[in-house]
Amino acid sequence: MKKLTLGLSLAVAGVALAQGDLLVNGAGATFPFPLYSKWFSEYNKLHPNLKFNYQSIGSGGGIKQITEKTVDFGASDAPLTDDELAKAPGLLHIPTVLGAVVVAFNVPGVSELKLSPEALAGIFLGKVTKWNDAAIAKDNPAAKLPDLAIAPATRSDGSGTNYVFTDYLAKVSPEFKERVGVGKSVKWPAGLGGKGNEGVTGLVKSTPGAIGYVELAYANQNKLATAALRNRDGSFVKPSIEATSEAAAGVQMPADYRVSITNAPGKGAYPIASFTYLLVYRDQTNKDKGTALINFLKWAVTDGEKYAPALDYAPLPGGLATKVLATIDSMTVQGAKPSASR
Repeated sequence: MKKLTLGLSLAVAGVALAQGDLLVNGAGATFPFPLYSKWFSEYNKLHPNLKFNYQSIGSGGGIKQITEKTVDFGASDAPLTDDELAKAPGLLHIPTVLGAVVVAFNVPGVSELKLSPEALAGIFLGKVTKWNDAAIAKDNPAAKLPDLAIAPATRSDGSGTNYVFTDYLAKVSPEFKERVGVGKSVKWPAGLGGKGNEGVTGLVKSTPGAIGYVELAYANQNKLATAALRNRDGSFVKPSIEATSEAAAGVQMPADYRVSITNAPGKGAYPIASFTYLLVYRDQTNKDKGTALINFLKWAVTDGEKYAPALDYAPLPGGLATKVLATIDSMTVQGAKPSASR
């Protein structure tokens, strides 16, 4: 697989637009950035006059910009709250793929690691501070855990990855729920802050003793070790496409697609999994951009899904993809539906 450069922004459009070209602007989540960059590139090959400019600034920034309508679409791993939706009437959540938030670590001499929910919560609460702590050692009897300080790496920006990770920890640790809570931005009791999945990846990679949470693609492409986590059924599960898909197997998807699948049941389910969403308004006021965006969305959740596995994302289940297409078909452009072409 060709390695992607995971920068803070993607401008498929280049520096300048040729006459007759159409530029569609988006901003938001870093979690799906590797896949979205691939999608925008491949779709541009099919439609050379359509360019995408996507700023990978985090889910919080994406929600803010689409709410203010300074971009044509947003992206978030965290579903909007009722209060956020009230400020953006008519905004739709379009699930695109599923991804795993993995626990990446940099411990000299340790390549395999098992972590219980209690140990993981303890680390990010600042209570488990050494790698040879009994909370970690009991699940890793064969590992040579060093007497090394743990350096938690956390997100400093408003992010969907923060939301997914804290949503999981709050489900498995009452203390974490009370002290830290769930959100795109939280006050961490301990650790170093990095901006974006890119920033946390960089901190873990460069800091002996570090542990952080990033999307699976970032860990794999940077060759970071990832922990097996004990799931709800008691199995230690490494992150994978299959384990991510199993986490969504029993989900009851609401009509607006706002759902959490962290700590899902299933022997093989990876416990920190999530859908990621593109955020678009049901009623598009710009005829050309609206038509282009709707047709792109149809392509993304059908033909575009084939690019997901190679980049460590799980495609939408077939039945869900059909429902999502129906939602996209409900969108309008200046009061009329666009052409059905992709």
